[in-house]
Amino acid sequence: MAGAFLDSNILIYAFANDPRSVRARELLEQRPVVSVQSLNEFSNIARRKLGRDWRWLREALDAIRVCCPTVQAVTLETHSEALRLAERYGYSIFDSLIVASALGANCDTLWSEDMQHGMKVDGRLRIANPFRKES
Repeated sequence: MAGAFLDSNILIYAFANDPRSVRARELLEQRPVVSVQSLNEFSNIARRKLGRDWRWLREALDAIRVCCPTVQAVTLETHSEALRLAERYGYSIFDSLIVASALGANCDTLWSEDMQHGMKVDGRLRIANPFRKES
């Protein structure tokens, strides 16, 4: 079933005091798919860059899992696919893990501010920046 997948940066904006938070929360309300990699990156940024405490982080992750009940695991297969994607498209391994997870979940859209807007991966996954006017 086709659907949407969120990169970790969209999760961060959903919990930030930022003009982009409104759009990020709208995407969360659509019950998109996320991956364990997205949750890990969200956790790292929340703790290290935003200075959030563990309690805040646990509550935020609980809220994300309510909005995003489908969470893709990072498996050895996901890792192998990520390596292929990194080599083919030039993504970092971390971005490739997100893309591989989105492909593994059969999503048709990956919402990300950090990856190339409009890129079509393997002819079936469109990367879109939700903060651009034409998204």
